[in-house]
Amino acid sequence: MIPVNDLQRHSLAVAADVGEALSRVAASGWFVLGREVSAFEREFAEYCGTAHCIGVGNGTDALELALRCVGATRGRKVVTVGNAGFYSTIAILSAGAEPLYADIDPLTMLVSTAALAEIDFTGVAAIVATHLYGRLAPVEEIVAIAQCHGIPVIEDCAQAHGARRAGKRAGAFGAIGCFSFYPTKNLGALGDGGAIVCNDASVAARLAQLRQYGWSKKYLATLAGGRNTRLDEMQAAVLRAKLPRLDAWNARRRAIGAQYLARLDNPAVAIERPVDESDVFHLFVVRARAREALAAHLRQKGVATDIHYPVPDPLQPVMKDARAGDLPHTRRACDEVLTLPCFPEMRDEEVAAAADAVNAWRP
Repeated sequence: MIPVNDLQRHSLAVAADVGEALSRVAASGWFVLGREVSAFEREFAEYCGTAHCIGVGNGTDALELALRCVGATRGRKVVTVGNAGFYSTIAILSAGAEPLYADIDPLTMLVSTAALAEIDFTGVAAIVATHLYGRLAPVEEIVAIAQCHGIPVIEDCAQAHGARRAGKRAGAFGAIGCFSFYPTKNLGALGDGGAIVCNDASVAARLAQLRQYGWSKKYLATLAGGRNTRLDEMQAAVLRAKLPRLDAWNARRRAIGAQYLARLDNPAVAIERPVDESDVFHLFVVRARAREALAAHLRQKGVATDIHYPVPDPLQPVMKDARAGDLPHTRRACDEVLTLPCFPEMRDEEVAAAADAVNAWRP
């Protein structure tokens, strides 16, 4: 079976460097907010092209703290998309705000700027710009719309580490960029981890305070909304070992995407994906109206698949009062998307076999 992702292969490729990093931390006797975290924050900020980076416990906490930092709390609304796995929604709800959904572009499956322009921004505190599947959203246009309403843009970069357009990387376009380092991400830890990047020193200081109880100094909580969400030394050391390889891994993912696009040829399977630096191919997602039949066919051919993501956010069972009737493109995408294998260690013959299996399917 060709897996959607293979973390064992990925781990073996960096085993020596990661082992050295873990041994270094174990020998140091310091495990939370120490030298490894500080070093990673400097290195990742430099990589993203931002002035500051604050390590946190996971990507969802990164989004929640960013929202709290810009005042997106109780009584306010936050604009987001509804086809990206509920992650931004849960962060918005955790901050106390209300999600306001914009529909997506039917081809790119990223937020539609036309839909965004039609939103009533009364009471809106921020826009979350989600870079989905590794592909940069039209973030420059999103920022322009946000500026017209005097609100900040928070980038959800959990699937777009290293994606760039016109020399600027994901996380550096908006007021704040949020990252997840879940193990399957393009830059993944050996467990949970996250980071927030920004250019404003006062915002960075506020975020650093929020991640640790709202303390201004030890045991003195002076900022409301604080919590315990710290990137630990072990994960920071692992991420430091992996970061120098990220661009090469992204290039390999992009090459796999190009191979798929050149080989896939099935009129019942849709895909719209350019191959350039704005896309780091975190996931290779196709669309089919008979998705379950395609997945079953591929399973028989030895190709694993997944669905990212099957349920629109406002239709999640816990969102009983939300509406999704005005999100037709979101709903259709969630009914049709199917993820094919794509990871840096995937072999060319596996890409060919997966593409050929798709081509052999008839609904």
